Order: sequence, then C-alpha cells, then structure tokens
Amino acid sequence: MLTGEPVPVEKSQGATVIGATMNGSGGLVIRATKVGSETVLAQIVQLVAQAQRSRAPMQRMADKVAFWFVLAVFAVAIATFFIWGFMGPAPSWTYAVLNAVSVLIIACPCALGLATPMSIMVAMGRGAHVGVLFRDAEAIERLRRIDTVIVDKTGTLTEGKPAFRTAIPVSLTEDELLRLAASLDQASEHPLADAIVAEARRRNLVLEAPDGFESSTGIGVRGRVAGQAIAIGNTALMKEVGVDPAPLGADAEKLRLEGASVMFVAVDGALAGLLAVADPLKASTPAAIAALHAAGLSIVMATGDGLTTAHAVARVLGIDEVHGEVRPQDKIALVQRLRAQGHRVAMAGDGINDAPALAGADVGIAMGTGTDVAMSSAQVTLVKGDLRGIIRARAISAATVANMKQNLGFAFLYNALGVPIAAGVLYPLTGLLLTPMIAALAMSLSSVSVVANALRLGTLDLDQ
Repeated sequence: MLTGEPVPVEKSQGATVIGATMNGSGGLVIRATKVGSETVLAQIVQLVAQAQRSRAPMQRMADKVAFWFVLAVFAVAIATFFIWGFMGPAPSWTYAVLNAVSVLIIACPCALGLATPMSIMVAMGRGAHVGVLFRDAEAIERLRRIDTVIVDKTGTLTEGKPAFRTAIPVSLTEDELLRLAASLDQASEHPLADAIVAEARRRNLVLEAPDGFESSTGIGVRGRVAGQAIAIGNTALMKEVGVDPAPLGADAEKLRLEGASVMFVAVDGALAGLLAVADPLKASTPAAIAALHAAGLSIVMATGDGLTTAHAVARVLGIDEVHGEVRPQDKIALVQRLRAQGHRVAMAGDGINDAPALAGADVGIAMGTGTDVAMSSAQVTLVKGDLRGIIRARAISAATVANMKQNLGFAFLYNALGVPIAAGVLYPLTGLLLTPMIAALAMSLSSVSVVANALRLGTLDLDQ
C-alpha cells in the first residue's frame, strides 16, 4: 500500500509494518505504536484533503463578463426607452416600450450561458466514449496546458503483478527446469511462485505433487518432486543446500539490473539453473510514452520501488527523470517543487500511495484499474489504465477550450449586432425596427447556433 511495489517486502524482527497491508505467509506478532489519526493511512487521507483544499477555484471567462454584460444591456434598454420616448415619432412612448423590450429579449444571455456548459457536456460524453472520464470542467480546461507528467511505475507503467521473465538452465532443458520448479512452487503462496506455476501451465507442462515442502521465509523453498530434492531461492538458500550459484552469477546480476527478481534452482544438490520473474510493462506503455514525448511533454517517474528497478524501466522507456524509493509525502513534494518551478504538472497513478500527489497536481490522472482512493482523488480517470488516454484527453481539452471560445465569440458577436438593431439605430436610415417577436426568434437562433457548434465535439477524431 505504501510503496506500490509489485512483490511482497521481507520483514524481520524489529521491522516496521503498515496498517491496511497484508501478511503474505507465516505468523506475525505486531505491536501497535500508532493508532487512529497517527497511522500512515490516516496521514495519507489528510494529505489528500489538504491538497484538494489548496486548489484555487476556476474562474470562467463567461463568469467574468456576465455581470457587466447584464448591467450594460439594462443600461442600453433604459437609454432606448427614454430616447424613443422623448425623441421618437408618435406614438413615441409605445415605440419606447416595444424597442426597450426588444433589446432585453434579443440580449437574453441564453447563448452566453450555453456557450461553456454545452461544450463541457459534449466533451465529457466524447471522453467517456473513448475511456476517458473527466470529473469536472476544471480538468478539461487545465489539461491542454500540461507540460510535465509524473508517472507511478507499478500498475501505471507496468501490469502491477509478477510474471515469468526467463529461464536459464545449466543441466536440464528449459521446460524441464520450469516443470520441476513449478511442481514444487504449487505448494507456495508467494506471488513469484504463482508466476512460475502460471508459466508452466501456459506451456502445458505436466506438474507433479511435491513431497516434504518447506518454506524458509525470505530465502526460498525446498522439497521433493518425483524423488528429486529441489531447492528454489536466493544465494543464502543455495549456501544452505551446499550449492555454488557462481556459474550463473553474471546472468543473475544482469537480470537484476533489468528489474527482475532472480531465483536459483538446485536439483539433488547441483545447480540446475535460474528463473527470473518481473513486473512486465503494459503492452501499451512504450507507445504511450513515445506519444507523450512527441507531444512535447516531459516524463518523470516517481515510484516506491528500489532505484535499480526504477532505472531499469526508465532506460527501456526513455523516461526523462527518475525518483525511486519515494513515499507518498515525497511524491506530493515533487509535484509542488515542479509547480514552483513554473511547470504545469499532471500526475498519473493507481495506488493509495499516489493519492496525495493526484490531488495536489494541476491535473490528477488515475488508472481505472487502480484503487478507489486514487480515482476519488484524481480529476481524470483512464478507464482501461492505458496512458495513451492522456493524449486523447489533451486533444479533447484543446478542442473543447477552442469550441468554448468560438461559442462565446458567436454569443458576443450576435449581441454586438442584435442589440443596436433592436434599439433602433437603423430606423433613421431604413425605417427598420425589430418587434419583440422577431427579437425572440433571433435570440432562439443564436442559442441553436451555439448548441450546434458544441455538438461538433462529439465527432472529434482522437485517433490521429
């Protein structure tokens, strides 16, 4: 919960454990040193609340001008009434009333009021159609200005669970090495063992029931399969069973530098090979990172995983900046530092540990495959957990803001032309006056034009 790592973290006597996390296997005696509001989970909730409260309220263009627009229209209507009343042809006061009413009707700010919410409503619907859920209009307006994206690793760039990476045999075939290891690991509850068993079953290997299974916390497992003594684990376990893992040391180190977890396998007291398990990248991640770079965005990784694993993933993806072994408070501090430097920051994550940063960023982007806490803290949710959704979301943001400006432009242009005509400025030249009924029709047509323009967002092409 705290670091977001994809595999369990070994704990020994005297180590600190976190409430709301899960004990993988074995007995555990815990002394509660912090309870209630002092717990880590409570502190994360507090960080999220502080970040959400600190967000400045959005000021819309229409909101800024609506007040003065209404006052101006009333002033024009009053001026029209008295000018026609005192200076118009007979019956002057009848003309005064009709023209003043026409001004008020034709200037009814329906188009102005529809300009922003119609665009937002259509944009949210278009986003939902492609798996991008916007929580509010503020996210749509801000997203187009983002220049930096901070991404979590586990569950955001990667699948979030261990998967078989490779097998390097010494004295057996690869399939036989995997079959013996998976047969023994059937009795284990460890996620790394689950990955090995899953790969063996994917290859349709015939597994056998193990005998004398024994698990040694933190170092590995041992037992017998078809009469053969099998041991799977790290260097410490190999030393216990009298096996030297040195012949595979270089291969193991290379795999560790690539972010994999390595397990040596001994069969009847001899080194048989090694197995590597890693948290694989999502199939969509390389294309997503390339697309974000192509859009001119800087990518920063902030993960609770160790630096070795973090740098291994960053090298593969070409990520610009890497921060490993970071805690929730470190992530939000990183967001605040980048914002203080003038960057507009989006944070993409999926875990409880990402929630404070999601709430504190200019735009928080949660993976729909992640935790409820992350999604409730973010302003944007990518339903399928595909980072390519950020590109789609930015395209929607840019198109929506442009559409809103067009709508506002239509509304103000319409009023700039309609109000003087309704007031009677053309009467001395052409004898033309607008009755209240015609003014109402013109007002309705302006609203229709704004709605029709907003509906164009529903056909926005997001696959370019």
